[in-house]
Amino acid sequence: MNQNKKQQGIVFVVSAPSGTGKTTIINEFLKKHKKDFVLSVSVTTRNKRNGEVDGKDYHFFSREKFKRFIKGKKFLEYADVLGNFYGTLSDTVYGSTKKGKNVIMDIDVQGADSMREKIKNCVTIFITPPSYAELKKRLLKRRTDSVQEIKRRLALAKKELKERKKYDYIIQNKDLKKSVARLETIVTKEKTIQ
Repeated sequence: MNQNKKQQGIVFVVSAPSGTGKTTIINEFLKKHKKDFVLSVSVTTRNKRNGEVDGKDYHFFSREKFKRFIKGKKFLEYADVLGNFYGTLSDTVYGSTKKGKNVIMDIDVQGADSMREKIKNCVTIFITPPSYAELKKRLLKRRTDSVQEIKRRLALAKKELKERKKYDYIIQNKDLKKSVARLETIVTKEKTIQ
């Protein structure tokens, strides 16, 4: 066996309805695991929210630039979610895994379906809220969306929650520390399997 051959990184796909806390869980996880993990920063055409940083939270593209990237086949996956495009750049994922880095992706249900088709050994994780009522409360509390947008997100959440059975793992986010610990347990298990 060739000892010099670098082991490929694993792709971890994390999905959840908006407001469930997946981004917070991922960010907390990455604070401890920056050495062997890369966050795949998604591209979006939605407007930047207060405090978001281009290139850190998302790559914010115009619709025209996003369409040029589609034509140029630069996306591993992309989808239209509530009227905005979201996508994953191929170079980010494949470039990192070839270097032996694990990739964690914060993507929606549609994106996860595409990833399952394109990367057969990816690990899929779905994060659920403790309840639908709690999800509504969290979306209202964050004060980033209009009432109409929250209604749209809640309607989409009902559909997305039905998809959780397709995932390898489910984490119910009642407590942030416990959710991060559960994610760490999943990652450790998968690293020994693959």
